Amino acid sequence: MSEVNVKRWRDGVITEAKDKIAEETPIALIYNGISHAVMLATPQDLEDFALGFSLSEGILQDKSELYDVEIVVQEHGIELRLDVATECFVKLKEKRRNLVGRTGCGLCGAESLEQALRLPNIGESSAMQANIHAVNKASVNTIKASSIQVAFHVIQAKQVLQQATGATHACAWVNADGEVQLLREDVGRHNAMDKLMGALATQPTHENGFVLTSSRASVEMVQKVAVAGYNILAAISAPTGLAVRIAEAYGVTLVGFLREQQFVIYTHSDRIKP
Repeated sequence: MSEVNVKRWRDGVITEAKDKIAEETPIALIYNGISHAVMLATPQDLEDFALGFSLSEGILQDKSELYDVEIVVQEHGIELRLDVATECFVKLKEKRRNLVGRTGCGLCGAESLEQALRLPNIGESSAMQANIHAVNKASVNTIKASSIQVAFHVIQAKQVLQQATGATHACAWVNADGEVQLLREDVGRHNAMDKLMGALATQPTHENGFVLTSSRASVEMVQKVAVAGYNILAAISAPTGLAVRIAEAYGVTLVGFLREQQFVIYTHSDRIKP
């Protein structure tokens, strides 16, 4: 966050003022010395971002495969230099080699439409299979509708960057009582989700609760929640049609249009109790 001099118009009068703005910085993710992706993100909670991005993209299957993250500030952005397990790095290089010369769909490095709509490496990873199995099995874990309303009322006050700048999204982990236990912010909703997933991966097991996002529920947001093994996603804004279908297929309870004393349950409504 930074501060700039501005001119503010109000009621026909222009005055000098200072305004706080959220930063958007190029963040390069470099795995074992090889650059993989450059994202535009808010430069905070970068260790969480590195881990969460790596897990949600299927580059890593478990946090133990990330040995170290070095944050290097460069002239035009920030490098996240990740030291990862050799097996993960070999698979990443093979994926990049297969993409050379092919036409991609433009979603997360997928080389086909089928790959864009499936979770990364489910068939190859016992850890990923366990996460998805946990999502599908977790229908016995339920939360009260009132807990979603409690979180809706308190999350805005916990969004420090949003309160100051009005320019960021937030993703939060909320327990079964509606208490916001962990929250991450970013100018990009996907980045905020990756930061939250990275933070959750380093915390004790979270069994009862749900993920809350201040943004719309896109298919990528549903996929990230499912990959991490969580089974309820509540969004303050609307979902897309594809997000609803993917949530249904992956066993994720998807809640949208969260407002004062109301919301819409799109999939797997048995997890939400009156």
